[in-house]
Parts: sequence; C-alpha cells; structure tokens
Amino acid sequence: MSVTIRDVARVSGVHVSTVSRTFSAPHLVNPATRARVLEFAEQLGYRPNRAARALITGRTHNLGLIVADIANPFFPPLIKAAESHARGRDYHVFVADTDEDPGVEEELVHALAKQVDGILLCSPRMNTTQIEKLAHDVPLVVVNRPVPAVPAVLMDVAQGARLAIEHLARLGHSEIALLGGPRGSWTNREIRRAATLSARGTGGRLTVLGPHPPTEESGVAQAEAVLRTGATAVLAYNDLMAVGLIDGLDRLGVRVPHDVSVVGIDNTARTRPALTTVATPTAAAGRAAVDILLQRTTAVLTLPTELIVRESTAALKDS
Repeated sequence: MSVTIRDVARVSGVHVSTVSRTFSAPHLVNPATRARVLEFAEQLGYRPNRAARALITGRTHNLGLIVADIANPFFPPLIKAAESHARGRDYHVFVADTDEDPGVEEELVHALAKQVDGILLCSPRMNTTQIEKLAHDVPLVVVNRPVPAVPAVLMDVAQGARLAIEHLARLGHSEIALLGGPRGSWTNREIRRAATLSARGTGGRLTVLGPHPPTEESGVAQAEAVLRTGATAVLAYNDLMAVGLIDGLDRLGVRVPHDVSVVGIDNTARTRPALTTVATPTAAAGRAAVDILLQRTTAVLTLPTELIVRESTAALKDS
C-alpha cells in the first residue's frame, strides 16, 4: 500500500496542509518543521504526486533545456550540471537538441512551453527578435547569448580569445588565422572581435576564415585554406574544429606545434599533442542558469574563462 500525505502528517505531528506546503511552497513553512516533514517523508518513502501538485500550484516542476548540438562535447557538462542542480531543487529537466537549426529551436520552445515552468536556451541560433517574443510566452534564461531584457548566463569568450592571441604573440607568431564558427553565433562574433583587436594590439595580422560549421569535419576541411594564409598559428572557434584542423594538417605533412601552433576553445578535447585551449565554465553556467530561472530574476551573469597552455603551441621557429 502506497504512503499518503496523511501518513506523513500523522508521523510528523503536523496538519496535512503543512505537509502539502512543504512540497508545494517550502518557503512558507518554518525551517525546523520543513526539515522534520522531509525527514519523515524520506523514511516512509513518500513521493508527492507531481501532476496533482501542478494543478494546485500552477507549476509543473519541470524545466526545458534546449541545446544547439547535443553531440558537441561542449554541452554534456552543462546538461549534467543543470540536471543535477535542478534535481536538488525538486525539478526535472527535459533536454532537446536543435541540430543548429533556428527553425527547430523555435518549434521546440513552443512545444515545451506548456509542459515546463521555464526554459534554458543554450547557444541559440534564432535572431534576437524571435527570442524576445518567445520570452513573453515562457520564462527563458539564455546561455551564451545576450538578449535585451532576457536573463542570461554568458561565458567571457572574448577574454579567452584575447588570452589566446597574446599567448601566440609572446611565442613570436605574428601571422595568425582565426577559424570561425557558425553564422549567427554570438560566441563567434565575440571571439572574432576580441581576436582582431588583440592581434592589432600585439602588432600581428589576423586572417579570418569562415563562418564554418563548428565540427571536427569542418576543421579537417580547412587545413589547406589555413596553410594558404601563411599563418604560423591558428585560433579555432572550438576544440572540435581545432582537433579536426590538427588531423587535416597532419594529412598534409604539417606538424603541430613544430610547423603550426593551434589553440582551441572549450577545454573538451583529449588529443596528442595535448591541446592548448580556452577553458569555458560550462558546468558553472548550467547551475547558474537554473538558479536564475527558478528565482525569476532578470540577472545577466558573466563567467570568466582561462587559457590552459599545453602541447599544441610552441615558439615560432627561426626562418
């Protein structure tokens, strides 16, 4: 026989309504009483009926999380952190993948809107007007994309790009290529802007290639184009493209870092040579986005990035 809310109330020594509020509106219950109710509920194995609670509170205790490409290793740490953080607050997370398609992205927001209490929109490809309109229909927090009047969690990829270009300049590289990411990506625009300014500030020349799909195959395909620029160092939009580029260069007999230095962004790849990369705080972003969504704030939070120097960059050889 299943445990009921009345069983929990009887054992806890409180009214049934107090047990109900403990699960539906815990902030209205005295902390000591709430702790006692939760303790006995756990001992008895009581689980509240989520559907019934949704009817009472108007909340589903579900969240949506929409990512641009679930196969991209950038996203799984963010998804895992967001799910774990939400579960600790008695929320479930529905994850959906858009395959970099803004049309699919918009469809998914509409499909999830009536099933969730809010949506985390990660690296969206929709235009700003579309996102602003959707934010009127369902609470949104955008990750890695600033949108006016919409709460967001940003990773300071501009800082990371600056650190990467300065690192390459210190190694003697003045001819640098930027392997750009997808069209319409805020991250891509930030990287390009910061890299261009940093290269100019260090007396170097930056050649921009792209936009390109943010995939390993794209990196492989651009190896010859990189060599045609005369660059001795490359900053790639993400680690996937950097790994692909290293593979493509190797097929052409070009060694990394002996002939060309390569830097990625995301800190997701395990390669040989070990990849110098900009580490992005994806897990922290997932947790912060959940907090902002549940608190219904209008916060815009920017998280720092850092350069991790490994084996794929080296000092420029003398001619």
